[in-house]
Amino acid sequence: MERTSADKDLRQRIRSGKIRREDVTRRLAELAFGKANDCVRLALEDEPVLDKLDLSLLSEVKRNDKGTVEIKLIDRLQALEQLAAAAETESSDMEDFLKALQGGGEV
Repeated sequence: MERTSADKDLRQRIRSGKIRREDVTRRLAELAFGKANDCVRLALEDEPVLDKLDLSLLSEVKRNDKGTVEIKLIDRLQALEQLAAAAETESSDMEDFLKALQGGGEV
């Protein structure tokens, strides 16, 4: 129930153009550490219910005339690198903030 409320708040911020840094960081973490179970289910089930699958990790799907299915997922390493860069930036911002509070320099 709480997750639905958070998702609704995020959708409102996206529509209004007011996405926060923590929204981006949380989404990067979800992509970097998420499970690909539903992506595999899409490839293996004959008639999957798409509305109930979390396909956020899915990058590409190919199916040939012989029935072979190929799925391609997002690059988790790239998501981790971006998440690490975001964490470093947040740390740097916090250090600047603390310095400013202590009167230790200009920001």
